[in-house]
Amino acid sequence: MAEKPKRPLSAYMLWLNSAREGIKKENPGIKVTEIAKKGGELWRGMKDKSEWEYKAAKMKDEYNKQMQDFERNGGSKDAGTKKKKGAKKVVKKSKKKDSEDEDDESGDESD
Repeated sequence: MAEKPKRPLSAYMLWLNSAREGIKKENPGIKVTEIAKKGGELWRGMKDKSEWEYKAAKMKDEYNKQMQDFERNGGSKDAGTKKKKGAKKVVKKSKKKDSEDEDDESGDESD
């Protein structure tokens, strides 16, 4: 069975991918997180986003067609979702339980 199509990028992500190198050049030594922050500021300040919104809409249409084909060929909407391996629920010990354990241990030593 074919793999589930990946969701398309948003207009912002398409723009950021194209603008990332320019942001790096204007701000040498900038961290990855700072690039995203600077990109967000620039994106919010942009007046005309129509080029990127058009590209995103086109990609979304293509994605929807691919999803229809995928579902028609036996794929389900849940097919791409996987649970992370090794994800375990962390259980915290209560402080009361810890102090009782310490009391039990210290009591054993004095016997």
